[in-house]
Amino acid sequence: MSSALDSFLDKWRERWPEWAFVERFVDEADRARSVAWFALLQEFDDMLNASGDTTPQDAKLAWWGEELRSWDSQRSRHPLGRLLEPVRAPWSQLADTLPDLIPARERPADAAHARSMLARYAAAVAAVEAAMFNSKASPAAAEAITTQMLALRVQEQAAAVPQAFANEMEWDKALQASWPSRVAGPRPRRIYAVLARGRQQARIRGGEYQPSPAGLLWRSWWAARG
Repeated sequence: MSSALDSFLDKWRERWPEWAFVERFVDEADRARSVAWFALLQEFDDMLNASGDTTPQDAKLAWWGEELRSWDSQRSRHPLGRLLEPVRAPWSQLADTLPDLIPARERPADAAHARSMLARYAAAVAAVEAAMFNSKASPAAAEAITTQMLALRVQEQAAAVPQAFANEMEWDKALQASWPSRVAGPRPRRIYAVLARGRQQARIRGGEYQPSPAGLLWRSWWAARG
């Protein structure tokens, strides 16, 4: 692998060091692709969570739209494309939804509004994951992706709390209540969701996030069973 590709993969691994404990539950053939895919989604999350002058992020989203459409013809320019572009997935559908992330930066009115702003993008992500990991896309899988995005977003942006909620804690608890311990979707997504949900649970408890390897293994094994 090139150093450029490694840098993108390592950046995601640094944010999610827990993955090293649990990736054994992902099929070996899917491990590298899973990290590349989640690294790509992290890029989009970072653009969603941008604040201030977002002109550079908006330009990057436009570039990524062109890049994803080129993957339909197996012509990639980005290093992540070396692992992802060979997958016959609805890349153009995902590209079409990237502009939705720009208005989704605004503070939503309530929970339904927060979900609706990301619904089309989450459905496209679920469709790509279904193709990538040989599973079925479903509304439940898209809902799980939306919940995870909102939970991680509030950790980055306090302004992401809907106006109908008094504070971050109230919004965190509402998201947790709608977030099952085992979500719909392919195995890599189910395991990733367990890690993200654990971080949010620590926020709600008010303590530092210090998961035990044994606890991570147990929860991830349970999620991987489907």
